[in-house]
Amino acid sequence: MNMWQALQDPNTQWVLMGCVLLGISSGILGCFAFLRGRSLMGDALAHAALPGVCLVYLLTGSKSIGLFLIGAGVAGLLATYCITAISRHTRIKEDTSLALTLSVFFGIGIVLLTHIQHSASGNQSGLDKFLFGQAASLVFADVVTIMVVAAVLIVVVALLFKEFTLLSFDPGFGRGLGFPMGFLDAVLMLMLLMAVVIGLQAVGVVLVAAMLITPAVTARYWTDELSKMVVLSGFFGAVSGVLGTLISTQQENLPTGPTIVLSATAFFLFSLLFSPRRGVLARMVRFLRMRRKILREDVMQALYEQLEEQLKSRPTSVYRGFGAAMLARKCGKRTAAVRHALRDLQKRGYVAERTRTDDETLWTFTSEGLPVAHRLVLNQRLWDLYHMNQNQFHHLEIDVNQEELAPQLSDEALSLMLAQLRAYDLTPQLADYQGFSHLLQQSNQGGLSL
Repeated sequence: MNMWQALQDPNTQWVLMGCVLLGISSGILGCFAFLRGRSLMGDALAHAALPGVCLVYLLTGSKSIGLFLIGAGVAGLLATYCITAISRHTRIKEDTSLALTLSVFFGIGIVLLTHIQHSASGNQSGLDKFLFGQAASLVFADVVTIMVVAAVLIVVVALLFKEFTLLSFDPGFGRGLGFPMGFLDAVLMLMLLMAVVIGLQAVGVVLVAAMLITPAVTARYWTDELSKMVVLSGFFGAVSGVLGTLISTQQENLPTGPTIVLSATAFFLFSLLFSPRRGVLARMVRFLRMRRKILREDVMQALYEQLEEQLKSRPTSVYRGFGAAMLARKCGKRTAAVRHALRDLQKRGYVAERTRTDDETLWTFTSEGLPVAHRLVLNQRLWDLYHMNQNQFHHLEIDVNQEELAPQLSDEALSLMLAQLRAYDLTPQLADYQGFSHLLQQSNQGGLSL
């Protein structure tokens, strides 16, 4: 059956619509669970729902989907209460109480499921799909249920968006403003439970948590704004539902629920690798660029300091430049890396080959590169001086996140710090690099071109 023929099938249409609605609602709610640090709460609620389903079957002997959902909801509420009570009234942390509740409820569910399987009247057919999901069994009534619940969840999120935002980022501040943070947290947990319950039949107990968290984490890679994150998460959840459903129709005995989860995981892996800001490749490119930038600056600083030493010790000597090996020893880098950085600086017009010896090329600054190096070294040493005398300069309100200190200083502060640099005898020439310029001019007049 090709994809177009599959779409003509009414059963496939119901499954597709149900999975899309499930993906949207789960993706939207998953954003708040993820930001609240409760990514495993959906997993705990899903596992806790299993004993509720089994108890409903034992009490009624019926395999009504509606009754199963009620039982799952009651069990999930009980599990939520247990998690909250354990973390509030004992010294056990929330993650530990969550793990305890998850394992205990799921264990009870497995025991009840095994008992049903071996009982005289207990054919477990219809119950195992709550473990692994069976989206193909969705019918019109199930889709209507999912549609109603998903619509309620989306509307509540839209109405309480600001409150849920406050709950996710700063509940203490919200409590100070008079918002009922505890009640809002309980509402969010109830909504997560509803999303889990409507997802049990499609993806099952084991995988429903992935439908909550994976789209949200994927969306987080693409934006810093919560509103955009919620929209993207719902979009990724919906598209995962579409892809999973359509792919499962092309292969016999290919389960829809796991295929949906794998589709969502594929979006996550793509985002992990290729998102423009947080992706692995983008971060690698930024890291390599930063490493090259730092290497260039280290080489420029080493060359500048070599010039300083020569000007201070032999001010009248003929200046011929410095080799890559000497600069490598000065800045503690590999000679090959320093040569590569010098070639890069040469392309930028900051350094030039002054002359060649039998062993290696000698390098010096160009007229454009010298002020750049001066600014770099001055800024670095001003930072050193600032950290050495931070108490003295605390009133300057320096932004330590900025790379350059000099532009943040007033003329008076800069003059004071330059005077202290001279007092420390770090670089008498830093306040005025005319000596370097004069030295380069003398070398040019001697026939050595830049």
